[in-house]
Amino acid sequence: MAKITYNICVLIVTYSNRWQFLKQVLQRVTNLQNVTQVIVVDNASDYNVAEHCSSLQDNRIKVITHTENLGSAGGYKAGLEYFSKGNDADFVWLLDDDNLPDPAALKKLTDQWSVVNVPEDKKAFFSLRLDRKLHVMIAKGENANRFYSVSNTFLGFNFFRTPVNQYYKLRDRFIKRGDFKHKAAMPYVPYGGLFFHKKMIALIGYPNEAFFVYVDDSEYTYRITEKGGTIWLVPSSQINDIDKSYSLNYVKHFWRSMYLDLWSFRTYYLVRNSIYFYSRLNISNNTLYNFNKKLFLTGQWILSKLTCKQENYKKLLEAVADGTKGKMGIKP
Repeated sequence: MAKITYNICVLIVTYSNRWQFLKQVLQRVTNLQNVTQVIVVDNASDYNVAEHCSSLQDNRIKVITHTENLGSAGGYKAGLEYFSKGNDADFVWLLDDDNLPDPAALKKLTDQWSVVNVPEDKKAFFSLRLDRKLHVMIAKGENANRFYSVSNTFLGFNFFRTPVNQYYKLRDRFIKRGDFKHKAAMPYVPYGGLFFHKKMIALIGYPNEAFFVYVDDSEYTYRITEKGGTIWLVPSSQINDIDKSYSLNYVKHFWRSMYLDLWSFRTYYLVRNSIYFYSRLNISNNTLYNFNKKLFLTGQWILSKLTCKQENYKKLLEAVADGTKGKMGIKP
C-alpha cells in the first residue's frame, strides 16, 4: 500500500507578550513531518512577532499582523481565511500559542485519518490536552454527554442534577479508570488541538467574531456536530499547555464564587457568551431553566454580600442580561 502524504498547515493565534511560549511551539511544529506551512496570527502583540519569527529562519512561517486584538474568534477567522483561500495545504491543525504538542502528536492524528472511513467534511480530530480533566475522563471512557449535554443548566448549575452529580463525584473517587480509549466522540471542543480537512470550512464557515473571546470555539466546533459530522478525541495525540489558564489554579470553596473573585473583562465574555450559546443549545424546558437561573443568581447575590463583592455581582448581572438579549460584539 502506498504511503499517504499529508500537507498540513499549523495555525496559531498569539497576543500580548508571549514569545517565550510561541517560540517553543514553533520550534516543535516546524520539526514535525508533513507540516508545509505555519500561520501565526498576531493579535496586536506587545512586540514585533514577525521579526521574532523571522529569527527562526524558516520560510514556512507566515505572520498575519493585526494592529488591534480581534480576540480568538477574529484571530482564528483570519487565519482560516488565509488557509482556505491562499494555501496549498489540505489540512489545518489549530493550536494556541502555548499548546506544545508531543513529538508524535501530529502523526497520531494522520495515522487515524484514513481509518475513520467517512467523508472528509464529516470528521474532525482533536488532540488530548492533558491538563483538561474532563477530556482525560472522556478519553478513558466517560460519556461526554455527562458534561456537555445537560439540559436546562445555567452557567453549569442545575439544581435537579445535584443528586446525580454527587453520585458521580463519589463514584469518581473510587472508580479505577483504565487506559485511554482509541478515540472518543465529543460534541464540541476548544480550538487548540483541532485538526480537520479544508473541505470542512465549506460546511461550517468561520468563527463568529461577535463572540470575541470565550465560547467562540464551542459555537464554531459545534457546527460540525450540527451538520452531521463527528469530532473524535484521539488520546494518543497529546498536547501540553505550557501556560496554565487563569482559572485552573482557583481553589473552590462553598462560600466563594469564581465569578465574583476572578471578575475581569475575561469573565464578562465568558459569562455573556456562555449564556448566549448554551441557552440556544440546552434549554428544553424554560420553567426549569429559569428556576436554575433564579437559584444560581440568588446564591451569587448572597456570596457577594458575604465577600463584599457587590460591584462584581452587578457586573455579573450585566453579562447575563447581555447574553440573554444577544448583545454580542466587543464591549466598549
